Amino acid sequence: MIRTRHNLNEKTWFITFTCFEWISLFEITNSYHLVYNWLNIIDQKHQIKTLAFVIMPNHVHAVLQLPESVKNLNTIMANGKRFMAYNLVEQLTNIGQHKILNQLSAACSDKELVKGQKHKVFEPSFDAKPVYTLPFLHQKLDYIHHNPVSGKWNLCAEFTDYPHSSAAFYHDDKSHPFVTITNYREFWG
Repeated sequence: MIRTRHNLNEKTWFITFTCFEWISLFEITNSYHLVYNWLNIIDQKHQIKTLAFVIMPNHVHAVLQLPESVKNLNTIMANGKRFMAYNLVEQLTNIGQHKILNQLSAACSDKELVKGQKHKVFEPSFDAKPVYTLPFLHQKLDYIHHNPVSGKWNLCAEFTDYPHSSAAFYHDDKSHPFVTITNYREFWG
């Protein structure tokens, strides 16, 4: 695993993290609420604002605005993924998904097992790109919001109808029922 230490000179970040081997764990367990909880926790605890997001069946994209006080994006992400992983394993256990649990368990290395890890729920790293320009931000917003209806995904008829996204906030002026979205224009004029 390559560990990247992110330089936090920039305060707006496009992040992506993925379930192990692209397994649709959020969909299988109907656990989209875990991402909502995490976004709310990082807002309350660290004042990290969610500017945009989409929770796909097997991955998450978000644009986050970090305050000056946040010095380590890796720690924020690691804690969030760990919190979600425990809950996803619990949900998989509750619904009897033993085949998937065995797959996630078998993926752990000896070193991870010695450290007490029992399941590999997410890919080990995450992608984080600093947002330097408004055109780049607009590109990422468009990508996030259209993800549910792009490529192999056909999760809804209209991209603004996908419930696990900030698309309706920006395109239909609807607040999201489970997470506070901060309009990017507050930071990007």
